[in-house]
Amino acid sequence: MTENPTNAIFVDTNVLVYAYDETAGQKHTIAAQLVENWWNNKNGYISLQVIQEFYVTITRKIVSPMDAQAARQIVADLAQWKIHTPTVDDLLQAIDIQHNHQLSFWDAMVIQSAVRLGCRALASEDLTHGQIIAGVEIFNPFIETES
Repeated sequence: MTENPTNAIFVDTNVLVYAYDETAGQKHTIAAQLVENWWNNKNGYISLQVIQEFYVTITRKIVSPMDAQAARQIVADLAQWKIHTPTVDDLLQAIDIQHNHQLSFWDAMVIQSAVRLGCRALASEDLTHGQIIAGVEIFNPFIETES
């Protein structure tokens, strides 16, 4: 069932990774502040997919990978956020979003998770800033820092 949180922000993997990747420069500074704000305001929402991608990326794909135990602790901490665990119905809805909006399946799953949690905003670097998909507005928090 869709919830209706006030000011709920769905946070994509890349924003979480930048928040904990100290080699990410200005993006780290911006993301760390945003994640702290969302944490304090209790309005940061994520999905199981986002947490999984975060763990793999932060421990394997960044310039200076994080120790697995440190990453595990962050995952445990993030488990306090509101988390969407997709169902088969979500999978089917994501396939429709993918088809209707010409997105990757994984991006469509992120959007479907945001929809399912009742989020009206999605913080992501990977999707088009300002685009509204399935009632969720995408915003790129790094748009002013990009060249």
